[in-house]
Amino acid sequence: ALYAVKVRAEAMQTASEAVPSGMLSVIGRREANYKFACLEARKHCESLGIENPVCQISNYLFPDSRVIAGHLQALEFLQENARKYYFTRAKMLPVSGAFHTRLMEPAVEPLAEVLKSIEIQKPLLSVYSNVDGKKYMHSKHIRKLLVKQVVSPVMWEQTMHSVYERKQGTEFPYTYEVGPGKQLGAVLKKCNLKAWKQYKHVDALEDEEAAET
Repeated sequence: ALYAVKVRAEAMQTASEAVPSGMLSVIGRREANYKFACLEARKHCESLGIENPVCQISNYLFPDSRVIAGHLQALEFLQENARKYYFTRAKMLPVSGAFHTRLMEPAVEPLAEVLKSIEIQKPLLSVYSNVDGKKYMHSKHIRKLLVKQVVSPVMWEQTMHSVYERKQGTEFPYTYEVGPGKQLGAVLKKCNLKAWKQYKHVDALEDEEAAET
């Protein structure tokens, strides 16, 4: 599995070096129309002579928060016109490429090939794909969606809704975020406040330090 991650990372890095591209973290007001903003950014790129430009939502994080990825010129256009599109924040992310867009297509084949050599079994626990926010069904399904995920938007907000969907009156489970940072907990709070009330953060490094002292 770690070898597959290595192949995926190297292939995505190679793809990102082919075109000046990046990712823009956006928080918008309720009036924000992200798809329209991306359309206008693509038209701007075309006016600059860029053929078949890319500018699209690459991450659905939580209500009113998106990551937009594509050609750098498109992202710079959105930053300059943030007020027009009702963006309250538009910040470039420190990444080297437009991940989860079709600019990553060169990375698809290398990942598909390495996944053929790995034995994948049906998960014993429910595992959700952020391609569609649904549970993985079987090994072929996992292979297919892992490849698709490279060029597809991350449906994190939708996945949160799927994971915590339950009949009214049913208690929410305990949720643990393990490792540094509490970003996923912050996203959960925005997506489902009731589920977040059962959330706890576990910092492995802090626990180790406490054990040593």
